[in-house]
Formats: sequence, structure tokens, C-alpha cells
Amino acid sequence: MTRGYDLAIVGGGTAGIIAAKTAGGLGARVVLVERDRTGGDCLWTGCVPSKSLIAAARAAQAMRAAGRFGITPVEPRVDFAAVMAHVRRAIERIEPVDSPGALAEAGAEVIAGTAEFSGPEELRVDGRSLRFRHALIATGSAPALPPVPGLAEVKPLTSDTVWDLAELPARLVVLGGGPIGCELGQAFARLGAEVTVIEAVDRLVPRDEPQAAIALSATLSADGIRVLTSTTVTKVVRHADGIRLELSGRDLDVLDADRVLVSTGRRPRTAGLGLERTGVRLDERGHVAVDAKLRTSNRRIYAAGDVTGAPAFTHVAGMHGSIAATNALLVPTRRIDHDRIPRVTFTDPEIAHVGLTEAQARHRHGGAVRVRLLRHEHVDRAIVEDDTDGFTHVVLDAKGRVLGATIVAPRAGEMIAELAGLVARRGRLRDLAPVVHPYPAWSDGVWNAAVAESREALHAPAMRRLTGALLRLRRAR
Repeated sequence: MTRGYDLAIVGGGTAGIIAAKTAGGLGARVVLVERDRTGGDCLWTGCVPSKSLIAAARAAQAMRAAGRFGITPVEPRVDFAAVMAHVRRAIERIEPVDSPGALAEAGAEVIAGTAEFSGPEELRVDGRSLRFRHALIATGSAPALPPVPGLAEVKPLTSDTVWDLAELPARLVVLGGGPIGCELGQAFARLGAEVTVIEAVDRLVPRDEPQAAIALSATLSADGIRVLTSTTVTKVVRHADGIRLELSGRDLDVLDADRVLVSTGRRPRTAGLGLERTGVRLDERGHVAVDAKLRTSNRRIYAAGDVTGAPAFTHVAGMHGSIAATNALLVPTRRIDHDRIPRVTFTDPEIAHVGLTEAQARHRHGGAVRVRLLRHEHVDRAIVEDDTDGFTHVVLDAKGRVLGATIVAPRAGEMIAELAGLVARRGRLRDLAPVVHPYPAWSDGVWNAAVAESREALHAPAMRRLTGALLRLRRAR
């Protein structure tokens, strides 16, 4: 049977779900094809389970660290099976929002099956033909294993499979010091595992400001995690005592583990889609190539989310889905600017970033860039919680407009929102100074930076001359 659709979506993760709900809300004839289960990585193997695990680990660490508040610290007794049950309960509570039933209520038809393009205007799903006016590729990405001899043979864990663990590994080695590796490594360490994080470059979270990497490394080390930077794994073998990793680096030659968790990168899911029949071009890394409007080289077909090589975050995929659906169905005017999208590494402390780093800003804008740095030893909420090691780091252009920002703090993910708004609209940091903020709150880090920026502007020579003249005029009355 052949049926025509305004929009046919391949993939039921975040990008596909948001696109389907957007299209359904516009009254379009929309179909979403998913071969496994709707919800995607975020629900089943990403954001929801990882943040649930992190919450359990934070509770365990709070028990150990209670002494600083005059409370007798205790070593928690961790029931790992119960922790994983907590993770599954969180998934079960959120799953209905992403279910086929919820999509149907939003006006989208959902087909369970494997989709393959049979031409530039047609999909086949398990023998069924679906014709479309526009299509959206939203198949996401999957963890990729680095080409290390012997690694695949020891059945390493990934962010997809780690949730199948029934027992806490006694010794866990994490390959990759990016956000996923650091988040999961810290969580497992706080739950009682002996953890080593290995990163090939000279610091953790290399996309973030160097000061953020230093702060994170210090916390991970305080949690008992061994951090090996500038280190690569050259070979992996299984032996009587578990798994042995041979290293090339500056600290160790070999390292023994019970399990290895790989978080070194992801690959786009494009195999078997039949893209060679559509005229859709892939880039040199195998991602679907798109323009700023998320159009592929076939103007009938759009792509959204991880499969495009965009930053692999749920909120990016969601925005992609909305933009792609409205551009396909209405007029293609909406664009995506990844430089203005915030991201958060949900370690303790959290690392939140939006816009350009200081190095990127100096590369693009030269000497016109300056930095406003506020250390959280001057934030009263940080003082009362005895957590003053963080900072708010804002990169400004010559006019005081926010080019980028990084926050290291327990609630950095919430604090970054104000600065993301300024980056999005090219606003000035000092524009936040007149906005009354609640006290005492972690947001004081951002607000105090804005107040400092405003006061410095008042102390500029031209402004001091003006205010001086006004004061003299008032006194003469």
C-alpha cells in the first residue's frame, strides 16, 4: 500500500519526537518510523539513566562529606541493584511522554519497523511503501570503539550497555575524559568502584576552558579517581586477574581492571538507510551533511540531531527537530546556530558553557576580547554551603557584549541560562545588573559579575566626569 505524507520521519529519538509533535500540531500528515522503541538514547541510555545514577552517587558522597557541617560522616552501604532499580524507575516515569500513544495524541502516525529509502521521494518499511513530500532523517548516533587491539574481545561497556550491569565493578577503567566519561566515572567512584579515567590529550573536558578542566580534575582526584591524561591504550588483553591494559603515557605502562567503559566518541547511524538512492550527501566523517536550515543535498529531505554531527545533546536534537519540521512544512526560514547553544557536564561540580571559549573568542575577535572572572569565594551561597572552589568566567567583546561564558558550580546548569540569553541576543553583561536576583542563590555568581561590570563602567573617566559634574550641580542648589 502506498500513502502520501507531508513529512516522513525516520527515527524516534528526541529529534524525531519533537519533529513529529511539531508537525502534528501544524495539522500535517506525519508518520514516524522507529525500529526499536521511541524515546531514543536520552530516555533509555543517556540523560535520564545517567542523571539518575549521578543523583544516587551524590547522595552517597554527601554522607561521606557531612563532617564539614558538624555532622558525623559515615561510609554509605551501597546496594547497587537497588540503585539500578532507581534508575529504571526514573525511565519508567518519563517513558509515557515519548511513547507511541503520546505521539498519536499529538497527531502523528507511528510505525514500528525498519525504514529504508527506495528513492528520493519514497520509503519502504518492512515491505510497505510510504511516499512523502518531505522526509526527516533523525536516526541519531551510537558509541564507537577506538581501534585498540584486543579491546572488542573484552566486551567493553559503553553508554548504551552500562545500564545492564547487575553488580558494581570493583575496578573500572574509563576510556575518554569528556563529559560522558567524567560523569559516569565520578558516579561509579562515589558508589564504591575503584575508577581510573584515561584521556589521550593533556586535560579532561578539552572543549571547555582550561580552568574548568583543572577544577574538575581536582574534584575527581579528591573522590579517589586516578586521572591519566596524555595517555593512550595500545593493547587490551584478558588474563586471570581480569583485564590488562597496556598504556603509552607518562605515568603507567600497564593497568588492570575488571571492566572497561568506553566513552571516546560516537558514529552516526546511517547504515542501511539507502541514502545512496536519495542524493543525500554524507560528510567526510559519515554524518548527513546539512546547511544551517537542516536541509540535505536533496531539498526534500532534512536531517536533525546527532546524525548530522551536531553537538550530541538532547536539547540540540530537540531544537533541530522543531526547526527541521517547520522548515520542511512551511517556509524554510529558521536557522540553527550551534555557537549559541549551552551545554552542561553534570559532574560535581557541574561545568556549564555557552558561546565561545576565551581562546575561540581571541582567535575570532583578536585583542578586543576581555574576560570578567568572578571566583565563588565571593558568592555568599557558596560560602554557606562550604563550596567555594567554582567560578563564573564571562568572555566579552569591546562593547561589553557576551561572546561566551563558563560556570563551574554545583548548580551551573541552572546558572548558565541567563548568560545563554545574553549570548543569543548579543546582550551586554551589565544589562543584568538592574535585574533583582533572589538572595542568597547560586545565581549571585552571574549577577555579581554583572554588577562588577556595571560598576567598572561607572568608574570610567568619562562617566566619572559626568557624575562629578552632576554632583557639583546638585550641591550648588
